[in-house]
Amino acid sequence: MAGVPLRGRTDAIPPQVLLLIGIASVQFGAAFAHTLFGKAGPAGVVLLRLAFAALLLLALTRPRLAGRSRADLLAAAGFGLTLACMNWSFYESLHRLPLGAAVTVEFLGPLGVAVAGSRKLLDLIWVLLAGGGVALLALGGSGGELQLAGLLLAALAGALWAAYILLSQRVGSRFAGLDGLAIAMALATVLMIPAGLVQGGSALLRPEVLVGGFWVAVLSSLIPYSLEIVSLRRLRASTFGLLMSLEPAVAALAGMLVLGQQPHLQTVLAIAMVVVASAGTTLEAHRQPVPLG
Repeated sequence: MAGVPLRGRTDAIPPQVLLLIGIASVQFGAAFAHTLFGKAGPAGVVLLRLAFAALLLLALTRPRLAGRSRADLLAAAGFGLTLACMNWSFYESLHRLPLGAAVTVEFLGPLGVAVAGSRKLLDLIWVLLAGGGVALLALGGSGGELQLAGLLLAALAGALWAAYILLSQRVGSRFAGLDGLAIAMALATVLMIPAGLVQGGSALLRPEVLVGGFWVAVLSSLIPYSLEIVSLRRLRASTFGLLMSLEPAVAALAGMLVLGQQPHLQTVLAIAMVVVASAGTTLEAHRQPVPLG
């Protein structure tokens, strides 16, 4: 299968490390995407991101639909719909909020997954510590008054992120390699065409926008989604959700380095809290994962 070589190369790498690479990639990709909003709009950038990622994945995996069960196809379709809506709502929130604040609110989704899946007191302690860091980051890194529309869009993106975690695990168990992700990404691209064309228009054909969209696709879709769907085969959904507590901290760093958003002392403390929480769950990595259904 086309996806087997990737899986073989990553099996020797701890899934926590794969997730950390994906986190850094997606947040710096989001910061770079922000610089393209003035040219193609959030929906236009999402369309380019999904389209390029889909083309790359389809070329690498060459997935086949023939012989797939109805349940397999429905799982991939649901994953694709979630990808389209999650990326669009997040980029629309990012257009209205600082990067750190948008990701902080969005993080409520995976944090909810971590809470729902927790069965041990130690897990709950790490969740509470991460949640405290996220709350502190929201207070210290907002950079000004936040727009209600942006907050609501970020919350919607968070709910869709929670659905993404669970659907990614299901698709990863049903499809070999990255076949399911490639199919879902292609469907997400089709779903984003109307909104992307309305916001982006002729700017989507400009060379600098196309090149920028390509790199956003690599950083924000191809690298993180591929690493996440592979790592989820060896992690519980709740552990995945808790590790993603690093997202707001890395987002604040990306906002500072790429967009010039300077963090406050509260932000630094929040970063320390989420790093400790993530380190705590990483130390628990020797636990046996729950078998995927």
